[in-house]
Amino acid sequence: MFCINGLRGFGLMMDFALMASGSKGNSFVIVDGTTKVMIDCGTTKRYLFEHLKELQISLDDLDAVLITHNHSDHISQIKHFASLPIYSPIEIPKIDTFYVKPGSSFTVETLRFTPIALSHDALNTVGYIVENGTEKLVYVTDTGYINEKHIPRIKDADYIVLESNHDVQMLMATSRPQFTKQRIYSDTGHLCNEDCAAVLDKIVTEKTKMIILAHLSEQANTRKKALDTTVHALQNHSGLLHKNLLVCAAGQYEMIRKGIYDEKVDAGSVSAIIGMESSPDNDVD
Repeated sequence: MFCINGLRGFGLMMDFALMASGSKGNSFVIVDGTTKVMIDCGTTKRYLFEHLKELQISLDDLDAVLITHNHSDHISQIKHFASLPIYSPIEIPKIDTFYVKPGSSFTVETLRFTPIALSHDALNTVGYIVENGTEKLVYVTDTGYINEKHIPRIKDADYIVLESNHDVQMLMATSRPQFTKQRIYSDTGHLCNEDCAAVLDKIVTEKTKMIILAHLSEQANTRKKALDTTVHALQNHSGLLHKNLLVCAAGQYEMIRKGIYDEKVDAGSVSAIIGMESSPDNDVD
């Protein structure tokens, strides 16, 4: 059974794992006691099922799959999960789905999901607010901006997975066509590091225990740039922070689990713990 730090949930504390994040594939798993739900199923079949096995989760263990939008890096392996309840904001060819509407909550066993409308170049893209009665998780990627009306809804979460896609200067310096750069930078593209940090500054509270910076561009960002931008913003945050707030910048293919950063790279460059003792003068190395 997937269990982090000996915790098994039972309506008290969620467990989760980000399995893949980026333009080559995305997938996230949430566990609450015996409830197991996957959000998005991009990347390769082999990678997806190997990492589910690492989490001791089989196909039959999953209670549902939730889809954020119909880009291939989020639904490429959907056919392998067709036997499960699939919740989606848009129809998927040859797949039976339950339609999800922004603002209309639904439950899967012990978990309550509230879709929120995002701004992306895919029809009806959504993020999800996940609650179990005790804790709250926010999962938002693939959006050019976040509407201010959503701020109160996503504020004060225990866990936040938020897109920090690109550094604007790096994006503009890439060899990509100009129209591609403009699409990414636009209101229907992806959040840049600065916009991600600005959103976090509005929604992070003393309750927030972990932030995962997700969907980083491999060409137009670095994990350290994304991390530094967010940490700087939070070190200047006007409110209190959790004394052990963990911030991680996700790579494309890795596993980031709740409360644990065990990537086989120099963790100091892609994760940081900040909190009430942090001062604006502290550097992230």
